[in-house]
Amino acid sequence: MFAKFRKTEGQPPDRPAPDDEMNAPTPGGSPQSLIRPPASRLTESPADSKDKKRKERLQDLKIELHRALLDNLNLAALEKATEHDLRAEIQNIAGETLDQMGIAVTREERAQLNQDLYDEVKGLGPLEALLKDESITDILVNGPHQIFVERRGRLVLTDVTFKDEKHLLRIIDRIVSAVGRRVDKSNPYVDARLIDGSRFNAMVPPVAVDGPLVSIRKFKKDKLSVEELVRVGAFTEEMAAYLQAAVSTRLNIIVSGGTGSGKTTALNALSSFINDNERILTIEDTAELQLQQTHVARMESRPPNVEGRGAVTPRDCLRNALRMRPDRIIVGEARGEEVIDMLQAMNTGHDGSMTTIHANSPRDATSRLENLIAMAGITMPIKALRSQIASAVNVIVQTTRLQDGSRRMTSITEITGLAGDVVSMQEVFRYQRTGISADSLIVGHFTATGVRSHYAERFRLWGYDLPAAIFETRGDRS
Repeated sequence: MFAKFRKTEGQPPDRPAPDDEMNAPTPGGSPQSLIRPPASRLTESPADSKDKKRKERLQDLKIELHRALLDNLNLAALEKATEHDLRAEIQNIAGETLDQMGIAVTREERAQLNQDLYDEVKGLGPLEALLKDESITDILVNGPHQIFVERRGRLVLTDVTFKDEKHLLRIIDRIVSAVGRRVDKSNPYVDARLIDGSRFNAMVPPVAVDGPLVSIRKFKKDKLSVEELVRVGAFTEEMAAYLQAAVSTRLNIIVSGGTGSGKTTALNALSSFINDNERILTIEDTAELQLQQTHVARMESRPPNVEGRGAVTPRDCLRNALRMRPDRIIVGEARGEEVIDMLQAMNTGHDGSMTTIHANSPRDATSRLENLIAMAGITMPIKALRSQIASAVNVIVQTTRLQDGSRRMTSITEITGLAGDVVSMQEVFRYQRTGISADSLIVGHFTATGVRSHYAERFRLWGYDLPAAIFETRGDRS
């Protein structure tokens, strides 16, 4: 059966970790009872122990079956094999091997083994099921026996494991070699992009002390629309109306926030307000933006090759983009010397440009721009530098990932100019936290600050005459 895939003779699910139990408070209400004791792990139940042994048994079986596949499959013919034929051949070889070993497995176990074997041959092994799970946003591998995932903003330890360090290194090598890169002791870390666009980073020993470290930021196939973000509480309709006016009237916008705070999601939402007849150029280290406009030209930077040549930096892309007649330039993330050219572009007719930056507040975002320029080796008076920033950037949108894992647009701040040597700014909208619920969820609400937009007249002249009520605080509204 399927003999073309056989060598000729002589041819060489995620399960969340159990919730932690809190120790009982100290009896008698002593002052020590106010201190929350450390969490303790639940004792493993007999059912958990039985399930663990079953998984270990299946893991050992999978290794034996994988060896049988390598001995029987004609690997050279696999490139032309259809998925249906390959699955059928794997099922056939696995069935024969199990019969020879005299091992009986259930129908569900057999199906799982066949799927795992297919993933080993054509996919990314144990990571394949996690990549297919739409509820997972991040996959974090800490050595071969510990894999965490992020679901709805919460990190959860899975029961997925690799056999050993060699198994994990083989999957890492499969990923990086597919994009023409390498990772080994002489080059122990690598950035890459999976076929589906997911961002991949790996570090291997000796830099990674306890085994290879892998992080995968999964690529969302369907971006969240503005309406969906409003519905899930990322921001309000009033804030969306303001942002639509800001983007449509070609204000320069920076989306600021920490890692995983939703900067790219916010930038995608803002880009939806751009007119479809404009020419948009995007520049990214890893292509993540999902613009729906017709006239979009995408660029992606490139690291040097193994000989140390051929690098294309974001600054190279940005300089070239200025010669390509853009109406708007969108930089996925400003984190290097490309900041200089980006500010110059914003100041010389390429208004309506947008980018993201790592910062914890709008004020920190302006300081971060100053630091990036200084790190690029540009020396200029601080007042001239801040004047450049104040005239280039109009609005800073702050995104934050809160303790409960939710992501909020916590501030919309306008830059109004320069007051002496200080960049002056005013906050128009903010997220006001009021407490925390019994189930550890953040409680709060969005509110306007009561400050009228500095660009209200610009909005009106462009046909976006926003009602004064959206700038009133909650207590001022009827």
